[in-house]
Amino acid sequence: MNAADTAWIITATALVLFMTLPGLALFYGGLVRSRNVLSVFMHCYAIACVMSVAWFICGYSIAFGEANPIWGGLDKVMLLGVDAGSLAGTLPEVLFFAFQMTFAIITPALIVGAFVERASFGWVVGFSTLWMLLCYAPVVHWIWGGGMMSDGGIFGAIGTRDFAGGIVVHETAGLAALVLAVMLGSRRDKTKPPHNPGYVMIGASMLWVGWFGFNGGSQLAADGGAAMAITVTHISAATASITWAAWEKIKYGKASLVGLVTGTIAGLASITPASGFVGPVEALIIGAVAGVLCQEMVNIVRSKLVIDDTLDVFAVHGVGGIFGTIMIAVFGEGSFVAQFGALAIVGVFTVVMTYVIAKLVSFVVPMRVDPETETTGLDLAQHGERAYDHVS
Repeated sequence: MNAADTAWIITATALVLFMTLPGLALFYGGLVRSRNVLSVFMHCYAIACVMSVAWFICGYSIAFGEANPIWGGLDKVMLLGVDAGSLAGTLPEVLFFAFQMTFAIITPALIVGAFVERASFGWVVGFSTLWMLLCYAPVVHWIWGGGMMSDGGIFGAIGTRDFAGGIVVHETAGLAALVLAVMLGSRRDKTKPPHNPGYVMIGASMLWVGWFGFNGGSQLAADGGAAMAITVTHISAATASITWAAWEKIKYGKASLVGLVTGTIAGLASITPASGFVGPVEALIIGAVAGVLCQEMVNIVRSKLVIDDTLDVFAVHGVGGIFGTIMIAVFGEGSFVAQFGALAIVGVFTVVMTYVIAKLVSFVVPMRVDPETETTGLDLAQHGERAYDHVS
């Protein structure tokens, strides 16, 4: 065990949890109407709790067990055989478990943005649990857990690279969001603007800070690699914020606060898979392109495809993560064949599993709330509370 590595990953674990609670909750909560803000908070908080327990029971074992290249197995169910003296590299394995648990929390929480204001709470919890265990955890095993796309696997041997989650987190969450948005259909009323852009900015700021743990912690060591990952993460986020705002100003005559901070998230998602493989100049390029690319994809999904991915999860996270994954090969790390192959396999698997799991859960719990609940707001109807005395 290395004390410096351990201290850094303890810090990184706290930072990644901070991304979901309260970062993502505030970011998403500010983007919805006031009558639904508590439902978004409830989704994010409940997912954090339930995913933690599910990851402990069997998610970690599925992802990081050693059964075979496809499936990690159940040998580490409930951390069997893991104690304070067990090691994962230079870290206590229980700390590695906790660090990866925070990723298992935020990935299904990202999907929440696709179905806010119309999905039922019970369905959200049921879907998120099964999706994390049956879709997310196997992909983690394939790429990070010694499976077929990791360093020792078939695809890893020819150059599949995903440092902190472009494929594992952002592609899976983005594609799942798109599938669910199509399955749910559009909201009854999409005309109202975000009820609190201030919440959005504060949440995005917390995500930006937490992302240092997300990317820098993925080095799993307190060394120069972690320092470089943090540096390129910051440069990409800042650059994408600028290009998003500039492109918005060129197209619409005004640069909005919500647009500026959404550009930040696009830059963060795009640099995530590449943050362990590129330097500051490459990060500047990735961020500059991401700010425009993801903004244009928002318009395509909304206007061309007419899909109500409420908070643009696919356009920002999905497209950003896929773009960053491809840019690894562009800058000479890994190969195009391996990167595109991994993206295709994980993409097809995610789409199929998301659809099947969503349908299965909907047989038990309705996927969408009734029209009256959607009109009056999910806060009061589903949770018996509301955030403000006057809601819209």
